[in-house]
Amino acid sequence: MALLEASGIVKIFGKLTALNGAALTVGENEFHGLIGPNGSGKSTLMKCVAGAETPTQGSVRFAGADITALSPAERARAGMSLKFQITSVLPALSLYDNILLALQAQASLLDLVLSRTRGALHDQVMTMLQQFRLAERARDPASALSHGQQQWLEIAMALAAKPRLLLLDEPTGGMSLEERRVTGELLAPIKAHCSLVIVEHDLDFIRDICDRLTVLDQGAVLETGTVAEIQASRSVQEIYLRRA
Repeated sequence: MALLEASGIVKIFGKLTALNGAALTVGENEFHGLIGPNGSGKSTLMKCVAGAETPTQGSVRFAGADITALSPAERARAGMSLKFQITSVLPALSLYDNILLALQAQASLLDLVLSRTRGALHDQVMTMLQQFRLAERARDPASALSHGQQQWLEIAMALAAKPRLLLLDEPTGGMSLEERRVTGELLAPIKAHCSLVIVEHDLDFIRDICDRLTVLDQGAVLETGTVAEIQASRSVQEIYLRRA
């Protein structure tokens, strides 16, 4: 059984049809890339999966359950986590406290009221910071980080809930080549316990980390397949040449 199945997704904004029967299927422990020219509907499909947008038609199933009508918060509780393109870290707080808050969101109200969580979560906070090569900056304000490091911090925060599926919308936007390379290295270990759907314009980056790709064009799926199959596709080559 697939972990995620979005099928027949239509999304209409006024007179604009952003998605026209789009579909996306992602397996357990699979890294799946969502690519296509600008305006092809990638981010809109991601938002429909995450619950940030409600499909005009179609359904979204997660872990066998229909979640089409669930809110983003309910999807998060079901095991889905989303990071949009724009960072949403709290810049005035330390890296440590940003991660701590993300972990505390999973704690009970009683534990929060009794202040039981900070000490209990210390090891988890430091483990996550170490995983994303940020431990030495733990006490620095998030505002002091480079753009790429802020993206890594937010990915770490998105993983705090131990999701079964992580959704990333253009995580390497604005990064240097070296930061993009490191981002790929940082994401690789999560495959052992988490699937990934990633929208990305950097085709070299997405090719290197993904198992399968889905190509959108004008709101519909053009092709889905392995990286090798998509690279060899004449249809895919043509849409990129046409939009170049």
